[in-house]
Amino acid sequence: MPGGVRGLLRPDDEAVRLNPPNPRVLVVVAHPDDETVGAGALLARLPDAWILHATDGAPRDPRFMARGFSGTREEYARARRRELETAMALAGIGPDRLLSLGIGDQEAVFELPRLVEGIAETLQKIQPGRILTLAYEGGHPDHDAVALAVRRAAAGIETFEMPLYHANPGTERMTVQEFLPGPDEVLLILTDEERDLKQRMIQSFATQEETLGAFLPPRDERFRPAPAYDFTRPPHEGRLQYEIWGFPVDGERWRDAARSS
Repeated sequence: MPGGVRGLLRPDDEAVRLNPPNPRVLVVVAHPDDETVGAGALLARLPDAWILHATDGAPRDPRFMARGFSGTREEYARARRRELETAMALAGIGPDRLLSLGIGDQEAVFELPRLVEGIAETLQKIQPGRILTLAYEGGHPDHDAVALAVRRAAAGIETFEMPLYHANPGTERMTVQEFLPGPDEVLLILTDEERDLKQRMIQSFATQEETLGAFLPPRDERFRPAPAYDFTRPPHEGRLQYEIWGFPVDGERWRDAARSS
């Protein structure tokens, strides 16, 4: 288990026995619920976790909202915020540590300067010892934008990442919570109590019930040092997951936007 990754955990964790000089961790993700499915159990172990969301989780196109939701984009964003606060309360994280830049869902790559600036300002404000963010894996364009923006904003800060989902390059089936090839990873094996806690956290996101079903029952969590990605190239061969889903932005357009910002 790499020592730096172990430093994400509590100093008194039986598997760790490591006391980091600054235990504060900033978790930078794209949407309310990313932090839960990727690191819900870890969050409950961290002594001082703050979470920054790039987006408010609300798309402008109602086709991408939860089926059965009939309100406005603003109402959808407020619903997702309430769900987030409920889930994070279960992990012992209060609303004062839940920060958001309020970018629209699926728009993060087109707001990269704002995203990078927002991350940099948050780092300056809360002074974390480490960052936990999302892998560049082609699952969702906002996830990849966050991975890129953190790399631009957080030079010199120890940064780790977690996987959410990506299309298997061979079968195009969605792979959940497994990394694409890269650095050595650490597997956080959940206790029965942590699995129960994480399930309750995931189920707090009622608007995302259909999407988050892929993450139940809760899996063990995976983390690794964030590698030096080449964001001018696709994260893997074949179609990306969001291309398979027919999102308005495809990989080529994402990379064009990333290069031009």
